[in-house]
Amino acid sequence: MGIRGGLPRADVLPSHDPVDLLALWWTTYTAVDEDDDMLDDDRRLAVTAPFGQTWPGLASSRETTTNPDQLAAEFAQAFLSDRRQTRLGLVAAASGAEALTVAGWPGPCNYDNDTAKFSAVVRDWEHRFGARVVAVGFSTLYLSVAAPPVDEHEALLVAAEHFAFCPDNIWQGSRPYTLAAYAERITGAHRWDFWWD
Repeated sequence: MGIRGGLPRADVLPSHDPVDLLALWWTTYTAVDEDDDMLDDDRRLAVTAPFGQTWPGLASSRETTTNPDQLAAEFAQAFLSDRRQTRLGLVAAASGAEALTVAGWPGPCNYDNDTAKFSAVVRDWEHRFGARVVAVGFSTLYLSVAAPPVDEHEALLVAAEHFAFCPDNIWQGSRPYTLAAYAERITGAHRWDFWWD
């Protein structure tokens, strides 16, 4: 069955396509609500400009010039020094992405209870951007990123992926609530933080 103590084993995690997941989530979160008035719909679409309701696709892979594991270790050390209440957790998994599912992390449960879907996206980011899971909280996820986007176009595409993955980063983040503003914040940033309401 692949379940040990109620949690999935790393060697039998469900397989999800991150491209399909991000496109589906984008479509869901940019859908026009028939119950909203036109002004609400316009505001919603302004958040995801310049893409609106059209999924722009994935950002291209970036070659890492920084060692992803060394960067993650440095970020973890800084994270621990800022948050003395943080505790170490060990999970028998091949990567941080898989550890999210194996450990039964509940982070985005208000959006989807299948943590393996979020693990699939993080696993893809591990390959494309040298991302590493550094810390998790009840509804938070912290990644180090060895190869972040470096120009406006790349950053907008990555911001679109982040919106699909965790819309609360945009909807409830620092003002203004737009992909463009979020893209500015992640350009060249070696750290990605996510928070689900």
